[in-house]
Amino acid sequence: MSADTTAVGRPRLSRPACLASPKVFRTEVLAGLVVALALIPEAISFSIIAGVDPSVGLFASFTMAVVISIVGGRRAMISAATGAIALVIAPLNHEYGLGYLVGAVILGGIFQIVLGALGVARLMRFVPRSVMVGFVNALAILIFLAQVPELRNVPFAVYPLVVAGLVMMILFPRITRVVPAPLVSIVVLTVITVAAAIAVPTVGDKGELPSALPVPGLPDMPLTGEALAIIAPYAFALALVGLMESLMTAKLVDDITDTHSNKTRESIGQGVANVITGFFGGMGGCAMIGQTMINVKTSGARTRLSTFLAGVFLMILCITFGPVVSQIPMAALVAVMVLVAFATFDWHSVAPDTLRRMPISETVVMTVTVVVVVITHNLAIGVIVGVITAVIAFARRVAHLVNVSGVVDPEGKQVVYSVTGELFFASSNDLVHQFNYSEDPDDVVIDLSSAHIWDASSVAALDAVETRYAARGKKVTVIGLNKNSAEIRERLGGQLVGH
Repeated sequence: MSADTTAVGRPRLSRPACLASPKVFRTEVLAGLVVALALIPEAISFSIIAGVDPSVGLFASFTMAVVISIVGGRRAMISAATGAIALVIAPLNHEYGLGYLVGAVILGGIFQIVLGALGVARLMRFVPRSVMVGFVNALAILIFLAQVPELRNVPFAVYPLVVAGLVMMILFPRITRVVPAPLVSIVVLTVITVAAAIAVPTVGDKGELPSALPVPGLPDMPLTGEALAIIAPYAFALALVGLMESLMTAKLVDDITDTHSNKTRESIGQGVANVITGFFGGMGGCAMIGQTMINVKTSGARTRLSTFLAGVFLMILCITFGPVVSQIPMAALVAVMVLVAFATFDWHSVAPDTLRRMPISETVVMTVTVVVVVITHNLAIGVIVGVITAVIAFARRVAHLVNVSGVVDPEGKQVVYSVTGELFFASSNDLVHQFNYSEDPDDVVIDLSSAHIWDASSVAALDAVETRYAARGKKVTVIGLNKNSAEIRERLGGQLVGH
């Protein structure tokens, strides 16, 4: 969908790409295949983090991708088993076992459905651009760092294979874009390593691939209040982390494709996908930004078909072509992810010219977001800290934009104070000290025509000003309140001072 506008300036959703077009269909199919190949080692690695069998992560990736392709709100976005979810549920699995983990996935999905219905997606409007840029850059760094272990203590042949993969993916699009360059790179490197019998780590070294489709069933845990109390905190954390990563990824894809997505539908869809994944014995998941970038940015996919086929191809590759897929060298997939990391990073944001022009507070917010994400390896925590930092920086800037000026009439019987700016908890704290209580005449007028009252702190500050003048026998008249300011002052005035 392209972000179009109507005659009155409201965003209008355009129609999705037509799958009847052979070019679009080919792009979607090949993109799904490339993503499926990239999902296999990732799902296995996340299974290891969660302490479960590799099939649990692979099943989760299959069901998440297939279900979200139908019920999700962002076309072409990939959802599967993720490291963030694995980190959340790993302690539960280690202490109570797989049954409780699966129960937490189902309950977490229910939480996501409820949160989505309550409109949690609307909170995305409060995420500043600097946090979004930090999120993207941190993600690129994490994607790259995740490849570093694959380059340690490995045969020397791995390094030229990675370089060869990168060169092919950079140069091949100049020849043709009919076939995705990552797919060409994976196939060529696999053929070379197998034909030349080059001993390097392969996908098969990550774990055994499943040989049959998942079967639905209930989690192996008691359905008691005590059991629910155990899994509830993990389920809620899973819901929050999954929604935050998914909504941030959806917003990023919106920007890349210049389209709009339904964030509420995506939130509810993530919940539905996790509930179904849990009943199929999967470890749960959320949007995967690395694989989404492969799908959208590298392969050029734009429809739900690529997401659906990514899940279908994943199971076909594991069950039918398991022995072949197991021979894919990890070097080929490392090269793909390194290129994705490079393409994901917003290099313009760290260019010297950009940094010189950007307000220091914006740069600080972006840096804090990146540092926290990289240190914690948790995108959700980084975004939360980044937003809090942005709020603090904004409050500090706005707090100094309130101005109070007083004018005494020629006869010295009345003083009129004009207050200009936004009055809220940060700016109103100094308001009390802006008046000359002892020397002012008995008639004091405070004109708020150019100000706005936002919260109880501002009402309390005005009450404190009136109280100080009253203690000296002086009368205060407040004029110029707009409708909203008058309503909040009428509701709270006189109720705050002294409590």
